[in-house]
Amino acid sequence: MKRDWLFTIGIGFLIALVVMAIIGPMRYDVTKEVGAKFLPPSGAHWLGTDHLGRDVFARLCFGARMSLAIGVSVQVFTIAFGLLIGTAAGYGPKWSGNLLMRFTDAMFAFPDILLAILIMGILRSTHLTWMDSLPKVVSASLPVFGALAVVGWPSMARLIRNQVLSLKEQDFILASRALGAPHSHVVFKHILPHLWGVVLAVAMVGMALVILAEGSLSFLGIGIPPPWPSWGSMINDARSYMASYPWLLVWPCLALSLCVLALNFVGDGLRDRFDPRHAARTDP
Repeated sequence: MKRDWLFTIGIGFLIALVVMAIIGPMRYDVTKEVGAKFLPPSGAHWLGTDHLGRDVFARLCFGARMSLAIGVSVQVFTIAFGLLIGTAAGYGPKWSGNLLMRFTDAMFAFPDILLAILIMGILRSTHLTWMDSLPKVVSASLPVFGALAVVGWPSMARLIRNQVLSLKEQDFILASRALGAPHSHVVFKHILPHLWGVVLAVAMVGMALVILAEGSLSFLGIGIPPPWPSWGSMINDARSYMASYPWLLVWPCLALSLCVLALNFVGDGLRDRFDPRHAARTDP
């Protein structure tokens, strides 16, 4: 019952956050001065203004938009690429599985944050003409997406490979193969449907880690570039004024913490719902 309440609270907070991310930045231009500096929370500026006179609430909501967009897009790529590598390694020939897993192990040899910084440096130093046609905020965030996507897929691929190795020895898989079902039928009709529960649960926790990583990169000044706000850059900007204007630091820290907490609640709830052992323990 406690986990059900936490799951519901997590879902409710994420829905509210999505609504804020869509509507909140419409209140003010997040890149321009809209009032005096360091105004306290009021009816005109719900969370006050920052050191440049920009509305904190609008920037906080825009930061939620960036974090959620990057988190979702990175997890979509991670799931797609992880399913491809993990399923091929677990169900395919042993030699190809070993080759794919050694490539995956090589990715684990690099610290995630350092590899992300290296990839971002390479992407930002390489000018791609097709990016000129994209909106500036999208083209500016693509290096962050690329870096976090590259460092995020190995753990998903290893998880899926282990699940596939376990599933391929189950009786219903062996029976399907004995009846002459092609490998594509076995994978798409029997194996993949059994993976979605675990994948979704892990993806929610992985999304929380991606949002934390994006905030860390922006805090270091190498994530989402100004003038567009990110929770990490807002925390970094507020550090210099936390003694005199602590609310500037409180709001982005609180938003980031609650978002990560809510995603973990939802991930735990999905895991419990899709875990047969948990269902057996709770079945009266």
